[in-house]
Amino acid sequence: MIHSGEKPYRCTQCDKCFTLSSDLKTHLLIHSGEKPYRCTQCDKCFNQSSHLKRHLIIHSGEKPYRCTQCDKCFTLSSDLKTHLLIHSGEKPYRCTQCDKCFKQQQGCQGRGKDMNTANKNTRNALKCTVCGKEFNFQSSLITHLRIHSGEKPYRCTQCDKCFNQSAHLKTHLMIHSGEKPYRCTQCDKCFTLSSDLKTHLLIHSGEKPYRCTQCNKCFNLSSNLKKHLMIHSGEKPYRCTQCDKCFKQQQGLHHHLKIHSDEKPNKCTQCDKCFNHSSELKRHLLIHSGVKPYRCTQCDKCYNRSSHLKTHLLIHSGEKPYRCTQCDKCFDHSSNLKRHLMIHSGEQPYRCTQCDKCFNRSSTLKTHLMIHSGENPYRCTQCDVCFTRRVSLLYHNRSYHGDFPYKCSHCSKGFNDNKGLKRHKCRKHSFADGEIHLLDVIMPQL
Repeated sequence: MIHSGEKPYRCTQCDKCFTLSSDLKTHLLIHSGEKPYRCTQCDKCFNQSSHLKRHLIIHSGEKPYRCTQCDKCFTLSSDLKTHLLIHSGEKPYRCTQCDKCFKQQQGCQGRGKDMNTANKNTRNALKCTVCGKEFNFQSSLITHLRIHSGEKPYRCTQCDKCFNQSAHLKTHLMIHSGEKPYRCTQCDKCFTLSSDLKTHLLIHSGEKPYRCTQCNKCFNLSSNLKKHLMIHSGEKPYRCTQCDKCFKQQQGLHHHLKIHSDEKPNKCTQCDKCFNHSSELKRHLLIHSGVKPYRCTQCDKCYNRSSHLKTHLLIHSGEKPYRCTQCDKCFDHSSNLKRHLMIHSGEQPYRCTQCDKCFNRSSTLKTHLMIHSGENPYRCTQCDVCFTRRVSLLYHNRSYHGDFPYKCSHCSKGFNDNKGLKRHKCRKHSFADGEIHLLDVIMPQL
């Protein structure tokens, strides 16, 4: 019957036909919901003995299928087969509607369903009822809705961290395994994801294929262009449900929510200071180590944050891409523009919970809170006097210890700013233009 193609055994519930009576018998278990094959170790049940057999390998830890190229082992031959596509780059499953290719059949099948859904809804786009965002595919809308609901159905069994997409969980699991199968042929750096390798290769090529149509600025990532476009549009789609503050990126909202929870799980082992985010702790540790890994190639000045170097580079380029729409004043940093706009609006969004005083900068609120806590983190190394603000310590050092940032290279007299130094050099040393040399500038060491 296999050769003849005859399928005499028909399911009475769905009319599907089978070559063998045993196949029909197995199929009927789908309709009945019966799962007669039980695992003796965890009581999970299956409708086929072969499925139970595969499941038992999980308990035994056996991984008999080894990749000959990287020695990674797998429980199932199908998993090895899928893994080999990473090395070969093969994508054998092609979508008949858009010619996009996939490594796995379910990727193609899933897209086919989405394409059909999209075609049916061409006139009525799939719209989020919460924020009005539109999507081409039903699956994209379902995933998006989890942002609003906070649902994260995919849990890591090793650390209990949850994710709203199965792909994100899969990527996260590589952190535990340490797997980095994608290697750069130019510098041998390895990556967890092929997309990360692709992005990394743009560093070597210098290619920036994504151009902003409004200001012609170019980017090496489409995601960076997308974030940049929000500067022009002012769009902030991620809203905090507790204070209605909006953010351009989901990551920004995620970080902000920790302010409301007061959670500070990241502790410095050297001074016991706690932080909301691991990235903040990492930056803080550079203070103790004194490491400044980010160097300006034009003047060799070093910084402990890449963002500080990025801001510094604007000094050399003179670029001020952020323009105020109300007075046309330009700024080199988006945060400076944001602060400036509060002058026009009179907005003071940062409120002290202890005395209800309001501020237009979070840093000013942070300094103010030290009045209530009594904290004085800035200590003078010469006389042990402590201050709430760094600027107060600078003023103290200049007034009481003669620690001026600008010193005359001819007579060593100190000044608070370069204007004072210029006046001094014109009057005392006959410099017509009061030219400032590198030797005149002494940055305070804090």
